[in-house]
Amino acid sequence: MDRFETLTAFVAVADQRGFAAAARALAVSPPAVTRAVAALERHLGVTLFHRSTRAVSLTDEGAAFLDRARRVLHDLREAEQVVMGGRSVPRGQLYVTAPVVFGRLHVLPTIGALLARHEGLSARMMLLDRNVRIVEEGIDVAVRIGALANSALRMVTIGSVRQTIVASPDYLAAHGVPADPEDMTGHHCIAGSSVRGGNAWSFAGRGSPVEVVPRLTINTIDGAIAAAEAGMGLANVLSYQSADAIASGRLVQVLEEHAPPPMPVSLLYDAGRAAMPAVRAFIDAMRERARGSAWC
Repeated sequence: MDRFETLTAFVAVADQRGFAAAARALAVSPPAVTRAVAALERHLGVTLFHRSTRAVSLTDEGAAFLDRARRVLHDLREAEQVVMGGRSVPRGQLYVTAPVVFGRLHVLPTIGALLARHEGLSARMMLLDRNVRIVEEGIDVAVRIGALANSALRMVTIGSVRQTIVASPDYLAAHGVPADPEDMTGHHCIAGSSVRGGNAWSFAGRGSPVEVVPRLTINTIDGAIAAAEAGMGLANVLSYQSADAIASGRLVQVLEEHAPPPMPVSLLYDAGRAAMPAVRAFIDAMRERARGSAWC
């Protein structure tokens, strides 16, 4: 029994709250996860999960074991990085997390270039529009957008992004160009739970956001941009999300002079990862990509 694999499977099932979801997260088959957890339960002599057709939940023994399993995996990962940190060539697995659209547009091409240059390097990406626990999840580098709370993690700021209120040329021709944030109340707006700002859009020089009444509510950034390009209204997105559409003329930015201050784009990593050649190479590559980029 590979103890590392069984612990990894156990933590994944606990985090994903299901065997199938854990298998997808680990990029392995569901039977492999089931076998690994069963082997761990046999080894420990306890049942770690309550299983039913509808849900998977930790037993008392499983809950007590989870934090210890996380620490073991973290310590093992740290030991691997100490050994790999002595090498000058990036190798092993680089684990990165980033916001979905930013990751697709800017992190994925950067990692692709690194993989092409370094045969011994592999990568794992977690693209989520929420923050995850870096140390506990074993993540090497996290890309974060916006102000960060104080922490023991190291941080490198590589650039910044701006708010952009955008609409299609056809929409603006039909409905007019807003000259002031207060004009937003007379326009069709695109908003949603995962779209920037929700129904409260911030502008510089105002003590409180402008509350918009959405004509369309949608839950993804790509969907909001597509709706704006189709002439459905004004969308509130970030500069890296709208850069291509603005450059091509599909969207036009409005109220630029009223935009709030830019938000930093930062790379966060644990001090124990600092010596890893793969981490250093990724940070350098992201810095290079940020220089002169349209999203800065």
